[in-house]
Amino acid sequence: MRAAVLHEIGQDKLEVLDDVEAVGFGPGKVKLRVRATGLCHSDVSAMSGVLPQPAPFIPGHEGAGEVIDIGDGVTGLSAGDRVLVCWLPACGTCPACRRGQTQLCLAGFMNAGTPNFKRPGGDVFGFAGTGTFTEEVVVDTGCAVPIPDDVPFEIAALIGCGVTTGLGAAINTAQVEAGSSVAVIGCGGVGISTIQGARVQGAAQIVAVDPVESRREAALRFGATEAVAPDGLADAKRRITAGEGFDYVFEVVGKSVTARTAYENTRRGGTLCIVGAGAMDDNFQVNMFELFFDEKRILPSMYGGGDVLRSYERAIALWRAGRIDLESMITHRVQLAEINDALDQMRTGEALRTCIEL
Repeated sequence: MRAAVLHEIGQDKLEVLDDVEAVGFGPGKVKLRVRATGLCHSDVSAMSGVLPQPAPFIPGHEGAGEVIDIGDGVTGLSAGDRVLVCWLPACGTCPACRRGQTQLCLAGFMNAGTPNFKRPGGDVFGFAGTGTFTEEVVVDTGCAVPIPDDVPFEIAALIGCGVTTGLGAAINTAQVEAGSSVAVIGCGGVGISTIQGARVQGAAQIVAVDPVESRREAALRFGATEAVAPDGLADAKRRITAGEGFDYVFEVVGKSVTARTAYENTRRGGTLCIVGAGAMDDNFQVNMFELFFDEKRILPSMYGGGDVLRSYERAIALWRAGRIDLESMITHRVQLAEINDALDQMRTGEALRTCIEL
């Protein structure tokens, strides 16, 4: 079958091959035919080594498709069922799951160290234990979440990561209050979803911050009340908050420098929400006095900061009701053979979200 493979960490191009086989099928496993997958910035971060991932590997974790077969012990799924791929399934039994913090379950991460593909030359890993830049994939049963028939595969794929992450940051983690002021730094797919989440919560002012003009224009269409380049944030802070700072600032880039900017633009007693996934050697610093004196809440948000299954259901409900726009987030559609063009479009900021159709 065909799949896009990264041979070594640090390479910026994928090779589309037709000699890849999905392996590992057995008890508790589900084999899927991937129909659509989104290109998320986390895939690029794994390729560059910012996020840890064994190689060679197949990127992709924001996917949807149909069940081909189920292993022994799998319940609630049958061949032909339509599903989205959950890259961070909850085991239900670990301490995090028992506390109700299923987004912190490590079971899914453990899958990343087990190859679920192979080629004539050896084993191939799937990113985050999945790997959806391929025609077929074998995953744990918890990774295959049924979706209603009225949800298109491309919409379900977005809900599988970026939409859930962004909406959840605003709704679950930060719990944006109605009438509040919000700034979102970084307006790719996750940042746009954060903007939509803040709008759903009733924020009065939502300032989108991004260096790419097309993304700023998109942010306005999705609910931002204004959009500025990074050098315009100070003026927006002065005009909107009288220099005090925003009630909520979301960092959706994954870099310490933008996290520091976000901190400095959060009002005293306000909330800084870290949504971007960054590198282990990139340290965010605050001094002990400002940490004590400013009383700013610093809240990391992992995969939307809540139960992902409930978050999926909420995203579908909001989409059906017309409260969020997911179709318009897909600015580019490509075939698997065009994956490297899609990567370039993401790196330059030309694409908001790219759907790879398989």
